[in-house]
Amino acid sequence: MQILAIFMAMKLLQNLRRIVIISSCLLLCLCDTAYGQQDTVKQNTDSSSASAIEIYEYRMRQIEAQRVADSIRRADLEERLQALRTSDKAERKKLEEELNTLKNKETERLLLKKAKIDSLRQVLKGYPVIGMMRDTLFFVHNRSGSLSAAERAAHIGDMIRMTYKVERDHDSLALAEFENGFDVVAGDLVLLTVTETDALWYDTTARGLASKTASLILNDLQTARKEYSFTRQLTRSGLVALAIVCTITLIWFIGRIYRWLKQRMHSRENKWLSDKKYKGYTYLTHQQQVNMVDSILRVARILLIILTLYISLPIIFSIFPFTRGWADKLFDLIWSPVRSIALKIWNYLPNVFTIAVILFVMYHANKGIKYFFKEIEYGKLHFPGFFPDWAMPTYGIIRMLLIAFTIVLVFPYLPGSDSDIFKGVSVFVGILFSLGSSSAIANMVAGLVITYMRPFKPGDRVQIAGITGDVLERTLLVTRLKTTKNEEITIPNASVLTNNTINYSTLAEKEGLILHTAVTIGYDVSWRKMHEALIEAALRTERVDKEPSPFVLQTSLDDFYVSYQLNAYTKAANSQASVYSELHQHIQDVCAEMGIEIMSPHYRAERDGSATTIPPTNASGSKAS
Repeated sequence: MQILAIFMAMKLLQNLRRIVIISSCLLLCLCDTAYGQQDTVKQNTDSSSASAIEIYEYRMRQIEAQRVADSIRRADLEERLQALRTSDKAERKKLEEELNTLKNKETERLLLKKAKIDSLRQVLKGYPVIGMMRDTLFFVHNRSGSLSAAERAAHIGDMIRMTYKVERDHDSLALAEFENGFDVVAGDLVLLTVTETDALWYDTTARGLASKTASLILNDLQTARKEYSFTRQLTRSGLVALAIVCTITLIWFIGRIYRWLKQRMHSRENKWLSDKKYKGYTYLTHQQQVNMVDSILRVARILLIILTLYISLPIIFSIFPFTRGWADKLFDLIWSPVRSIALKIWNYLPNVFTIAVILFVMYHANKGIKYFFKEIEYGKLHFPGFFPDWAMPTYGIIRMLLIAFTIVLVFPYLPGSDSDIFKGVSVFVGILFSLGSSSAIANMVAGLVITYMRPFKPGDRVQIAGITGDVLERTLLVTRLKTTKNEEITIPNASVLTNNTINYSTLAEKEGLILHTAVTIGYDVSWRKMHEALIEAALRTERVDKEPSPFVLQTSLDDFYVSYQLNAYTKAANSQASVYSELHQHIQDVCAEMGIEIMSPHYRAERDGSATTIPPTNASGSKAS
């Protein structure tokens, strides 16, 4: 039991150290954030109202100087009026009229002051006076003597704290009247001076404002005396210790639950988890599921610990008066962004509905256009001069334009679309796309041009840039050919457009492709016999058409031989190699049967004059004549 108790104590100390470290980090961040926010507010206030305050203070000094002069003059007049004899009625009347004039000027001065103050109420918010309980008691708006408004507010706060330390009896505060206001005093200490201008800011009299501020200060001092008493401090310390123990216990309990769930999952993983497959493909293995569950449990444990700390730290901070402001700021650190995000999402909902309507309309418009061009492709709908193989490429162009138009419509409703950052990123992406895709765009444009030129279609035997093969595929960027050697060759559409294209299949289906091959025979063989032999060889070839019939052209009469060109029609444009091979075989057989020597282009050998180059047997095995 002692070992178990020691172990539990060590675990509690470790968790307590972690909580202290995390709390310190949160406090540092909290203080930095609070001070940063205060500095920002102060800078904004100073920058926006600096000029207005300067004009106001300058005007107030003028009015105050005039008030002092009028006050001296009025005192002099009253003294002279009292010294007059009863018989001096004319002089008395003159002095009384001047006194009335000064009283009217005093009324006008007060009205002018109030008008100036009313004009600054939205600009100048005042400087707070902070009491012993860290609360704002009231605000100071104007300077007094050599002290500015900010210095007055700080001085009053210092005097309140000095009063709390010096005066032990906080039953009452006294008001001392002077010429233009009242002093709030506590014993020998003057806490603050309330002037006529201060009272105008609160739409009251100097005596009424002095009484109200004295009541606020007295209530703050009495509350602080109770809150900072030894009994209260001891009680709060106990509550803090209890809260820390409860927090540590809750974190330990979360850890125990996490380990229990992990152990139970691993003990039953073979029963609960198995490989997830779809049509033979294992997209989630047993071990991947185990790792996923472990990750979920670990993340849930961390989130619960953070939530526990986030709830417990404000509770701990709220126990002592001087840390209660930290608790509020700590809550605001999380709830203010969450509340702001929720409000922004709520305000953005009308734009979401607008985007949804635009996408819905454009989606169904795209489906209708696709159906229209599918009907053209299947031959159900005909337009003069518009070929069926143009249907889907044209649909692709219209679809791309429709997508671009949809983006233009949706863009203004996207969040942050009017921000400079969003615009800068859009321009940057556009520049990257234009610089990095010049060749791709050239191939796309070439692909569109080739589509409407219709130089070939899939399955045609063509020759492009010296490459012969059957067309496998024509995409927006490239054309793929399959050669007679089963080689797949990819040619960019830009190269296809800039080179000559030979299509062997276009006319072969209706008129037939003319295969032609040349053979050279000596002058000792009659050209009529040679024509007969070549035409016979063509007629024996299986995939050569009988109609139109083959024909022979004599292309040249050279020094030692005549060049004969055999021309034959065939519809097997995709089998030229095998047709040519079979045709050449039959030419050799027929020439051998008819006793014609093929000496192309020259025959150089030592001969005795009787032997020939004709093989002893022909292709069928019979003796050559």
